[in-house]
Amino acid sequence: MLEIALKMLFRDRAKYAMLVCGLAFCSLLMCQQSSVFCGIMMWTTSTVRNIGAPVWVVDAKVEQANEVIPMRQVEVERVRSVPGVAWAVPLYLGIEQARLADGSFQNVQLTGLDTGTLTGRPMEMTAGRIEDLRLPNAVVVDQVAVEKFRRKGIRIALGTTFEINDKEARVVGICHVARSFLGQPYIFTTYDRALEYAKPSRKQLGYVLAGPVPGVTDKELAQRISQLPGLRALAREDLARDTMWWYVKNTGIPISFGTVVLLGIVVGIAIAGQTFYLFIHDNLRFLAALKAMGARMPTLAGMVLLQAFSVGFIGYGIGVGLAAWFGNVVLAKEQPPFFMPWQVPAFVAAVTIFICSLSAMIGLIKVARLEPAVVFR
Repeated sequence: MLEIALKMLFRDRAKYAMLVCGLAFCSLLMCQQSSVFCGIMMWTTSTVRNIGAPVWVVDAKVEQANEVIPMRQVEVERVRSVPGVAWAVPLYLGIEQARLADGSFQNVQLTGLDTGTLTGRPMEMTAGRIEDLRLPNAVVVDQVAVEKFRRKGIRIALGTTFEINDKEARVVGICHVARSFLGQPYIFTTYDRALEYAKPSRKQLGYVLAGPVPGVTDKELAQRISQLPGLRALAREDLARDTMWWYVKNTGIPISFGTVVLLGIVVGIAIAGQTFYLFIHDNLRFLAALKAMGARMPTLAGMVLLQAFSVGFIGYGIGVGLAAWFGNVVLAKEQPPFFMPWQVPAFVAAVTIFICSLSAMIGLIKVARLEPAVVFR
């Protein structure tokens, strides 16, 4: 009987193709938009992922990683005095203005690493050496800076110079790091030089990066440091999670992408439900014949469910496959952001199962009301 059900499905090529295309489009839309949303959320944590320190210490009022409230330099020593701290170094992070050779300006994310240890250095250098940051006026730029400056007609290479707040910066290295959420290029230099580039201020310390001694976890150390008045410490994964949730709660990004995903679900239900209902309606005489020959309702229900989930499985595979292909294409260009964790295909699969079940239920209602005598009319 199941073989007969598949033959009935594949015989009607027009409706079969419409069902598969409708579910494939629904799966593609949900998977692609959900993955782009996840990619944007990953962009919000780019600073945390690029630096990679185990524990981040910030001002007590800071809610997410991209919000910098300057602190006093003495906070580094206060953190070092906490039991369980193996090391603690300062980190400067701020938006500064770079002036190019042609006189145009570009906002940059200036990152000042600890001069002695260079903790938080970029791991992937495509040109030059990170150790050369200790040379006079030395900076390391990321791939976004190379791209943005090239659009302005300026080729960035080792030895290229530009100005940051009227002070010369010389490129000694080019790195590849995760893009920032706001799109500014990352410019790495030493902490002392970053303070020279930055505009004068009484408080200039952005973060204190810390690491635990053996036997102390990152979260335990963060709890100890958080007991210091005026400071808040978070483990790296906790800061990344809090940052993503801040953008979820305080921006319209989830609503925008959620609306598109919801639209995909509605379209999938409308196309699959209506087409499957018409498919069942066109095959009523065959189902009536089977019912007249003694086929029970569970058998007919199994046939309808097999038909619904067959097109659902095929459509889901095509849709997720197209979304993965789209991701491979855009990852090479790094825009738009794209990140597909396993939860995204699982979510799309659950929605596809729901759509197929709802479509099958619509068809089963028609089959349940079917009178075997209709075959003789």
